Amino acid sequence: MCCVMADFGSDKAKNKYTPVYSALFDHRRAEPLCIFELGLGSNNLNVLSNMGVFGAPGASLRGWRQLFPHAVVYGADIDRRILFDEDRIKTFYCDQLEASSIREMWSHPALRGGADIIIEDGLHTFEANISFLEESLQHLCPGGVYIVEDIGWEDFERWYELLDTVYSKQYAGHGFAFVALADHGYNNLLVICRPADETVFTGPTITERLHQGAE
Repeated sequence: MCCVMADFGSDKAKNKYTPVYSALFDHRRAEPLCIFELGLGSNNLNVLSNMGVFGAPGASLRGWRQLFPHAVVYGADIDRRILFDEDRIKTFYCDQLEASSIREMWSHPALRGGADIIIEDGLHTFEANISFLEESLQHLCPGGVYIVEDIGWEDFERWYELLDTVYSKQYAGHGFAFVALADHGYNNLLVICRPADETVFTGPTITERLHQGAE
């Protein structure tokens, strides 16, 4: 997974996400999944959270397509100039700070069935993360995994408070886990696993799998 993402120009290997993703997803590589990722990697400097002029928009989507040969991959971005459609890849416009824009995106016929894997790699602010999560978590399929990338340490306390006081009740039945990677900057993840039923957590727990993948 590290090599594939690097070959397409994605920074997920450099940021040490791919070992965690391998731990989470390798056992599902042959499944006909629906994979969605917010944030295509804009190379336009006037877009917030851009990847710089040498960014490769759509790199991780193409990586997911190769890694999951039976999956359909969807993506979205606020930069309309980098949207594209290819074999087993379709992208949409989305402003993750606007609830109506997020709802409109999920209303497209291709997305109405939800997604098995949702990765939020858009605007890296607490407010943007929460805005997209609260309009998207209901579209996560049973047994699916929702991931928020690039959470800064300065936001951990707010996340924990929100999980403890609100989300533990609002999203009862979901499991939450933080993954702190080697870099002490923004290279951290919040992982939300939605169980299909009570038997999902038999065998290695999500925390055990994540720990193994981060090593």
